[in-house]
Amino acid sequence: SYILNYDSDITEAWKYSMPFFCLRGKMFCYLWTQKKNGQPYIGIVEGRKIEHPDLIQENRTRMKILMIDPGKDLPVKKIGAILKLARQFYK
Repeated sequence: SYILNYDSDITEAWKYSMPFFCLRGKMFCYLWTQKKNGQPYIGIVEGRKIEHPDLIQENRTRMKILMIDPGKDLPVKKIGAILKLARQFYK
């Protein structure tokens, strides 16, 4: 998994019946799908603190999401840039 390999301090966990990735034991991001259309996304836990044009807040207070098009290759550079921005909040 790209996210697991991004940082050696990232681990997998199941929280709230969802696959989460934790950074140094704290919730970092997760994978899920939208209820209305089934489109997958990566949720960034501290997303509200990040400004990135592809992150969507919607009705979330803390998190933002990055929509993933299942018909295309993963936007690895974009995911890496967002993870780098998010990582700064986990010291």
